[in-house]
Amino acid sequence: MTTEKEFQETTAQPRTAAPAERHGYVHGYSATEAQRLGDQADTLAELLHADTAYPAGSRVLEAGCGVGAQTLHLLAGSPGVRLTAADISADSLAEARARVAAHAPGAEVTWHHGDLHELPFADGAFDHVFLCFVLEHLADPVAALAALRRVLRPGGTVTVIEGDHGSAFFHPESAAARATVDHLVRLQAGAGGDGLIGRRLHPLLTAAGFDDVAVRPRTVYADGSRPALMEGFTRRTFVAMVESVRDDAVAAGLTSPAAFDRGVVDLRRTAEAGGTFHYTFFKALAVNP
Repeated sequence: MTTEKEFQETTAQPRTAAPAERHGYVHGYSATEAQRLGDQADTLAELLHADTAYPAGSRVLEAGCGVGAQTLHLLAGSPGVRLTAADISADSLAEARARVAAHAPGAEVTWHHGDLHELPFADGAFDHVFLCFVLEHLADPVAALAALRRVLRPGGTVTVIEGDHGSAFFHPESAAARATVDHLVRLQAGAGGDGLIGRRLHPLLTAAGFDDVAVRPRTVYADGSRPALMEGFTRRTFVAMVESVRDDAVAAGLTSPAAFDRGVVDLRRTAEAGGTFHYTFFKALAVNP
């Protein structure tokens, strides 16, 4: 069952006040973004999580659980795990707790509000660490991975999933659509993140001290024969993600409202009859030596 308490008292270190955020979540924290995250998780569940399963009783840390969109699929694939879900946003954490309570009321989940760089858990407190779409928002992903390695027992595993906006290929090709994607990448870089981080997972994990690093691509391809992916991923996940930065892109002087809107229209066209869309995620598994 879900619980309000922190992790087991025997493993927790003295608590300190939650530090200020060390990253900027470029997509924002709106209800629309929460819906997009849910759509993304549900659409990509089999692609991203089919081979992620932990033994019952395992101590698993989900770092950066956000609104709990991935948490539900993590719990579904590993019944009986002792999950600790952590996030720096109190509002997102509250939404995650509500989501799990509604859809997986029997799951054993402990919730932690705080920065993953300064987790109040003892060395080796967890058997496995899982993070999905987190490193892309951090200014120093190696430092974050090193902090997570500290709380992972020797021989324990870390699973990391990230996207790479440079892998977006679509038809009809459009310079305006391409520009809107580039605006997102530039804004994320300006906020201290990296929208192209998927291609960097192996060197990042290696630099953080992990062994046996294995990275595999997970490709999404949508066309008229895959209407669920055209709707769930192309339109409701990727295009919605790009649309969310419209005001910021205009305010930053990267584009005009008309030019940005033209690019979004062209992106939407790739999810209509005759359109195609390709994107690659990267999933890494590594071991704490």
